Amino acid sequence: MSIKQLSETLINQIAAGEVIERPSSAAKELIENAIDAGATRIEIATAGGGKGLVRITDNGCGMSPADLELAIRRHCTSKISATLDDIRTLGFRGEALPSIGSVAKLTITSRQQGAAEGAIISVAGGKLSPVRPAASNTGTIVEVRDLFFATPARLKFLKTEKAEAAAITEIVKRMAIAFPHIRFVLSGTDRSTLEFPATGDDHLARMAQILGADFKDNAIEIDAGREDVTLTGFAGVPTFNRGNSAHQYMFVNGRPVQDKLLLSAIRGAYAETIPHGRYPIAVLSLKLDPALVDVNVHPAKSDVRFRDPGLVRGLIVGAIRQALTREGDRAATTGAAQMVNAFRPGYSPSTVRPFASQAWTPAHSPSRPLNVSNGLALHETAQSQFNDITMPTARAEHGHSTAQTGSDLEPSRYPLGAARAQVHANYIVAQTDDGLVIVDQHAAHERLVFEEIRKALHSKRPASQVLLIPEIIDLPEEDCDRLMDHAAGFDSMGLTIERFGPGAVAVRETPAMLGEVNVQGLVRQLADEIAEWDTAGSLANKLEYVAATMACHGSVRSGRRMRPEEMNALLRQMENTPGSGQCNHGRPTYIELKLADIEKLFGRS
Repeated sequence: MSIKQLSETLINQIAAGEVIERPSSAAKELIENAIDAGATRIEIATAGGGKGLVRITDNGCGMSPADLELAIRRHCTSKISATLDDIRTLGFRGEALPSIGSVAKLTITSRQQGAAEGAIISVAGGKLSPVRPAASNTGTIVEVRDLFFATPARLKFLKTEKAEAAAITEIVKRMAIAFPHIRFVLSGTDRSTLEFPATGDDHLARMAQILGADFKDNAIEIDAGREDVTLTGFAGVPTFNRGNSAHQYMFVNGRPVQDKLLLSAIRGAYAETIPHGRYPIAVLSLKLDPALVDVNVHPAKSDVRFRDPGLVRGLIVGAIRQALTREGDRAATTGAAQMVNAFRPGYSPSTVRPFASQAWTPAHSPSRPLNVSNGLALHETAQSQFNDITMPTARAEHGHSTAQTGSDLEPSRYPLGAARAQVHANYIVAQTDDGLVIVDQHAAHERLVFEEIRKALHSKRPASQVLLIPEIIDLPEEDCDRLMDHAAGFDSMGLTIERFGPGAVAVRETPAMLGEVNVQGLVRQLADEIAEWDTAGSLANKLEYVAATMACHGSVRSGRRMRPEEMNALLRQMENTPGSGQCNHGRPTYIELKLADIEKLFGRS
């Protein structure tokens, strides 16, 4: 069989299969082109989930007729010259437009600044129409219709119109967060209009447009650097979380990415602070020399490869943990909102007693005088039963001791205030300078005990138990190599492994805390984890899980009545313990209610 050159149309269709996976891929490439052109206003219109129409209108620099002819040819670009080591634009391959034109009906209308008129060019299924003059404003309009009409088999793999429209919305949101100085408008027959006005240099305001106003009140600023890499952005407090990872946004030199290394770093930074199945909210941006990161490893440019991945991961984990230690223990404002809603006055028809159908009589009136003979009247004998009860008063006597009321503590001196009461033998009510705090005593003390155990666990090598007969585990040679690269780290946690030939490892010691453990399963899990994430955190997680269980059983139980000095001591220890805002299972240990919220409940504001 002889070798022959493929046609240009077929080459472009093959490339389109890699670059243009679905309508959102086309939208992403075209929006990136508009941003690279210097646009400050980008309008996106769609129909049929992007399968029928994707139109991108921008006010960028525009293209000349000669540029239009080259733009739809493969590997023609204005963004790089001779090397891939210094990529400073979002696009650089010159593949998007010819790929789209080979599988759809593509029309580009553009006019350069100062040009007398614009120009238009069309490509349909790889068939090119010549450039001709056209009326146009400054900038470019790219219109893609009937995506994949030239490759009908690809249409069968697309999702519903609603799902494809949602994917385009997500692309626009990521671009909007990355470029707050650009105004984005998303509209179409398949959606409600979505507009993100430009916010200039106020990145947090743009994030609030995407993630909601609550994010501003529950975000911690991140600003860290290591060597030639800087990390900026905002991370949500642990109690402000979601049910999936869709609210985690990562950018590398302004490029939105969904890289496994970066997502793994966020997950590791929030370990032991968020419940299983919940995910933190974070918007993080990495800036580094373009020569230190390869953005050309994935056709859709969604993954990147760092020259020093360990440095990048360590920077993200360390910066987020330091920020959480600094101020991550504050309660999420959404908890107070839910609490206020629970207190709001209201009624349910089921709780209202219906009026009796019988006629009104004095004997059945709810306002009737009390019957003296039934023992309920407030005559002298009845009133005498209340003589020993001290009636409530709003006056605070200074003579009471701390052990009695704790009234000598000034709430303004402490973030969690001064304990004022314990309700239902489980919840501590404390007064702060501008509101009150309700603490779950068991969850809070559980976290404090856990932190003490974890501190002891990390300060010295955990006790290990020596196996009478070393366990030999057969593994692929590459897995053995990976495990031995992490052998020193395993040994610091009580797991001692040695190489046993080219395709096996010998386990000589295991952490005593784990008791009887499936050694083969543990080692294979570690090998799989290293292969997937280039980290081995499952052993540390197992040790910390045991520590968390010990803390749960050794903490103050629900139902135990505490003295005022004990409650205040617990509050002070919480203030001095990082991570005390969440229990070991990630649930909040306290909820804060501002005075302004309380006043709203009583109609005072």
